[in-house]
Amino acid sequence: MTRIPKPQQNHLLSALPDDARKRLQPHLELVEFPLGKVLYESGDAMRHVFFPIDAIVSLLYVMENGASAEISVAGNEGMIGIAVFMGGESTPSRAIVQSAGYAYRLPGQRLKDECNRHGEMLQLMLRYTQALITQMAQTAVCNRHHSIDQQLCRWLLLSLDRLSGNSLNMTQELIANMLGVRREGVTEAAGNLQRQGVIEYSRGHIRVLDRARLEALSCECYAVVRKETERLLPYLPSQDTA
Repeated sequence: MTRIPKPQQNHLLSALPDDARKRLQPHLELVEFPLGKVLYESGDAMRHVFFPIDAIVSLLYVMENGASAEISVAGNEGMIGIAVFMGGESTPSRAIVQSAGYAYRLPGQRLKDECNRHGEMLQLMLRYTQALITQMAQTAVCNRHHSIDQQLCRWLLLSLDRLSGNSLNMTQELIANMLGVRREGVTEAAGNLQRQGVIEYSRGHIRVLDRARLEALSCECYAVVRKETERLLPYLPSQDTA
């Protein structure tokens, strides 16, 4: 039998104060996130927030000509829909499932009510938001100043931090859309990593063979994001860099 994902597998839900978590528990609904599912488009009114369990969601900015670039990722460390509790209700980005899995959905009003009621929970949500802003800012710097090889390393590491294993399913075309670069650039960068024995890539399946080497080849942007995230969200499990 397939084991049903539990809400506490999302680290943000697990870190909530006990009384807040008990009040929210009856309103959490398990939903499936297939690869490529769009959770919301730019400007959509957000009625719910999502707490991923084993899925990864990318926030993309899409240009008028259809070109796109990822501005942040979220997985089991956090949630999708910070605009709801911040009062904005919508954002100019698109949220799309980058790695399939499951998440828990919660009505946005329930989250807002609990944040207004519980100062400790509000502080937790604000710390998560600051970590997400750090990731967005560092991604912008990385996309401007670092090579595609370094960007791919950063992207793979951020994805691995949100998965239980060392593999992910993602085509080069989708990776190129996330990074906002040409597919040929991703093909070359992935080939470089494969020749060095860092990853194994075949038909949209990527397996990381040497995480320590992957971190060494990445630019400083990954380390900056990870350090700030661990400082702001101490409930996150440490990553094995062996």
